[in-house]
Amino acid sequence: MEEKDRIRNQIWDLLVEKGVSKRPHGRIPDFKGSFDAAKRLSRTVEWERAGVVFCSPDSAQSPVRRLVLEAGKDLIMPTPKIKDGYLLIGGDVPDAEAASTIGGAYMYGSPIREFPQVDLVVEGSVAVDLQGNRLGKGGGYGDREISELRGQGAIDEDTPLATTVDELQIIRRVPVEEHDEMINMIVTPLRVIRPLLDDRIPRVV
Repeated sequence: MEEKDRIRNQIWDLLVEKGVSKRPHGRIPDFKGSFDAAKRLSRTVEWERAGVVFCSPDSAQSPVRRLVLEAGKDLIMPTPKIKDGYLLIGGDVPDAEAASTIGGAYMYGSPIREFPQVDLVVEGSVAVDLQGNRLGKGGGYGDREISELRGQGAIDEDTPLATTVDELQIIRRVPVEEHDEMINMIVTPLRVIRPLLDDRIPRVV
């Protein structure tokens, strides 16, 4: 969709212009405040209740993966472009920092075909809106991952589906197609927003 590509390029250009990300084009932006966003996520009740966390392999979500393992939680990570399926890294891994990287996940993780119950999902995004619509980098992998989790019964309508982003990645409206999956948590370095779950959040037309 041309409108989605236009928005992606606008966000990528804006993040470079504002010095938030150096080389975001064509990927999920690795924004400067990614660790602060991950720390804020780790202070939520959704995190506290989670024993198994599913997290995308994007660089921006690397701090999330590290904190998951440091907290002793089990981590499920898709391999890049889901080329080799999914990896399960146990919360008792001896080196959480190494295991949070893509190479480390292959080293410490085990391939899985059937998901356990997943308590929290964290996806990377290029842009999101306050209605819970998410825009990825264009490959459709995040939508596919959420769809597969739901298809196996690993998540349901009450499962927190989060994304960690910079404030500049929150836009007025993300264009939506039939296959797009929604999220219900947006976490930035400054705040936690719960679209569709929190009546205090204004709806964007």
